Amino acid sequence: MSAGRKSARRGFVIFIVITVVLVAASAGFLFNWERYLRKGLDLEGGVYVLLEATTTGDAEHDHDAIQRAMSIIRNRIDELGVVEPILQREGERRIRIELPGIEDQAQAMETIGRTAMLNFVSPEGDILLTGANLRTARFTYGQYNEPVVALEFDAEGRELFALATEEHLGEVIAIFLDDELVSAPVVENVIRDGNAVITGIPSSDEARHIALMLRSGALPVELVELETRSIGPVLGEDALRLSFQAGMVGFMIVLAFMLYYYRFGGLVADVSLVVYLALVFLLLAGLNATITLPGIAGLILSIGMAVDANIIIFERIKEELQKGKTTLAAINTGFERALRAILDANITTVIAAVVLFLVTSGPVRGFAVVLLVGIFSSVVSAIFLTRMLLRLAARSKMLKTPSYLGFKEVSPQ
Repeated sequence: MSAGRKSARRGFVIFIVITVVLVAASAGFLFNWERYLRKGLDLEGGVYVLLEATTTGDAEHDHDAIQRAMSIIRNRIDELGVVEPILQREGERRIRIELPGIEDQAQAMETIGRTAMLNFVSPEGDILLTGANLRTARFTYGQYNEPVVALEFDAEGRELFALATEEHLGEVIAIFLDDELVSAPVVENVIRDGNAVITGIPSSDEARHIALMLRSGALPVELVELETRSIGPVLGEDALRLSFQAGMVGFMIVLAFMLYYYRFGGLVADVSLVVYLALVFLLLAGLNATITLPGIAGLILSIGMAVDANIIIFERIKEELQKGKTTLAAINTGFERALRAILDANITTVIAAVVLFLVTSGPVRGFAVVLLVGIFSSVVSAIFLTRMLLRLAARSKMLKTPSYLGFKEVSPQ
């Protein structure tokens, strides 16, 4: 066997191995995408809440208070164990919250919207101590196995609590949470170690909830509930299923068209498109992005742009073949000529997507993120992967005539 034939055979084997590995790895990742990507509220279901903060008239103070309120709410949500919640500020005073996977709307509102102001009040109605000096709060059980909340104060709070229990020994010190009486224990001895216990809590769940509220801190501003919606997961699952069915049908039609029209070139383009799709999902997973219905729309749009890039490349190659160039030379020149057109078309879309990302929020921003990732992936797959596979095929003598690229009217060179 001649050296040329050995080289061609080796190139053919390399082409097949690369193609099979890329397609298999990409397909395996795509079929298990739900393990790597989190779904948004519109797909998984949950609770959507829109809150508005009351203001004091001091813009600087209000801004700081709302930022602190968002931080406290995020801590409370983290305590609930919600996976990847969305918490964003809208305008000057509004806070938008999305909690995927939460079904109990009332519990969600109780957790994120409660002021959690803790006061220890004397029999004459004076505030002796507040939650401002609270170091930690935890749920536990008392000596009679009843649910209680154990409190621990900081150094200043320890001194204040010691003075309060000494002054009101034998009297009742009432404990209020958000102006609601939760416990009214009688002081039996002076407490100097800064530890206190809230008793009289009806259930373990309530005790856990109170501990969570106190542990995360009191909200520095009153929040008014403007809108609360519970989105059922069945609707999300149906929307996800129908969206992906539509996307897959369209994707398969595109693959079939490319294969029919460009023959072997279409096969290369199909491999590139499958890898492109897996690369999009891989990058989104790496960015810890949330997939939503608008994001799926952005993905479908970017698929069209990826196909368009491959078509531009093949048409430029066709023009070079019509000039009488060899297949390998036509591939090299065609890619160089196609690069500018591909970049020009994608840069304008990138600008629009960046503007969307900067000036919007929520689902629209998700659309912009997916579109940007899709554009990047389409350029990488078309310019690098498609080119590599076509050049490898040409050097391996797999493209025996231009007709292998779907150009029947061109005579073999």
